[in-house]
Amino acid sequence: MVVVPGMTVAGSTREKFAKITVLNMNEVIIKKHTTEVAIIQINRPECKNALNMAVRERLATCFSLLSDDDQVRAIVVTGNQEAFAAGADLVDLAQRSALDMMLRKTHLMWQAIADCHKPVIAAVAGYAFGGGCELAMHADIIIAGENASFSQPEIKVGIMPGAGGTQRLLRAVGKYNAMRLLLTGDAISAGEAREMGLVSMVVPDEQVLDRALAMARRIASMPPLAVAQIKEVVLAGQDASLDQALALERKAFQLLFATNDQKEGMQAFIEKRIPAYQGN
Repeated sequence: MVVVPGMTVAGSTREKFAKITVLNMNEVIIKKHTTEVAIIQINRPECKNALNMAVRERLATCFSLLSDDDQVRAIVVTGNQEAFAAGADLVDLAQRSALDMMLRKTHLMWQAIADCHKPVIAAVAGYAFGGGCELAMHADIIIAGENASFSQPEIKVGIMPGAGGTQRLLRAVGKYNAMRLLLTGDAISAGEAREMGLVSMVVPDEQVLDRALAMARRIASMPPLAVAQIKEVVLAGQDASLDQALALERKAFQLLFATNDQKEGMQAFIEKRIPAYQGN
């Protein structure tokens, strides 16, 4: 169980989570689906899960805690059926000055998510707009419902994305798709996002969370050190030269031969049995 100071135990919010331990942080909830799989749910249905400062702070806390939890092997971040997260809370931002925005240091909160060592799956139903789209792009895998939609609409209110929306979108979909979305603020469907490379897979809306959890359980059953090395090398290598990235891959590959999980995995394959990975 994840223990967070000031958190109170609450009941499950949905029938499918009836057996999950729930730790309530008001607008952000951590749920243990299994010992190895955790769920982070944004819970502001009255404003389509808009990301105010409290939500950003709590998301950072949740990701930091779960990243350091040795039992957790995969994380699913989600919202509800209407919205994953519909962007920033504009009521909070409308009268802010440039100095206000600088002093908020929200980049440190986003960095806590980016620095999470565990694989993160975004289960996206409904709106993933603005900061919600940026949050989804912080994940390693995005599973979207058929009626999900994605947008970086900041230009429509006189600003631009400020939590990685230009750079992560560029790297996900390329310059020409990114510029179209950023300069028009248009929303795209889950299907179009999949075609662009922004989304990993599209499933029926009612299956989004179940499919994300199934994938998280599958990843959690894999050798944790190999999972961690794959995530580290992919992220570190994406902006490196090919030669540098291949060197990172090669060293990580070699390092994994020093693990008990490598011995267990190969021996289990030879013996035609299910491996029992311990993460060492």
